[in-house]
Amino acid sequence: MLLLAMDTATPAVTVALHDGEAVVASSSQVDARRHGELLLPAVDRVLAEAGLKLDAVTGIVVGVGPGPYTGLRVGLVTAAAFASALGVPVHGLCTLDGLAYASGIDEPFAVATDARRKEVYWARYEDSRTRVTDASVDRPADIAEQLAGLPVVGAGALLYPEAFPDAREPEHQSAAALAGLAAERLAAGGEGFLDPLPMYLRRPDAQVPKNYKVVTPK
Repeated sequence: MLLLAMDTATPAVTVALHDGEAVVASSSQVDARRHGELLLPAVDRVLAEAGLKLDAVTGIVVGVGPGPYTGLRVGLVTAAAFASALGVPVHGLCTLDGLAYASGIDEPFAVATDARRKEVYWARYEDSRTRVTDASVDRPADIAEQLAGLPVVGAGALLYPEAFPDAREPEHQSAAALAGLAAERLAAGGEGFLDPLPMYLRRPDAQVPKNYKVVTPK
């Protein structure tokens, strides 16, 4: 097994290789505006570090979000292109699940990432491997009461300490953690994966203007 994992649903452009037992190589850069520019060089970098070629990959793991429209689709389109070229499967995972897995927390907690517009993407977990709610998007103040007393992992917790006073690491997504979670699920029979389709939770920022004039040639 050699899994190539990637996630661009958050400001972290993160890539990793996992051989089914451990991470072979990984790369993460935090830059919310350069997902398309940074992702492919990161793939080249981890392959070079591992001394492997792309055709050694037996499966692709990709974070499906939730995340902003533009950044999220960079990783999903790249994952789909690699899978098609190599003839290997794509395993989708919720981005929040990667952060939860990386936390290692073995008690109830939540994960919150920055959704912009003064909102967070979030979900609740029973432990680092078990999500108990669907991913949602809300204003921190609107969910502070229902998450009161729980540790909250991720950048969303650090951005809104008044709503989430018990903020925990990690702040950013890690493809290494996403790959580790995928390897565990594959070893257990391959259950728990999502279709590699974007989880947006809300409409894109860019909208077609209302009441615009349509100009057609005479």
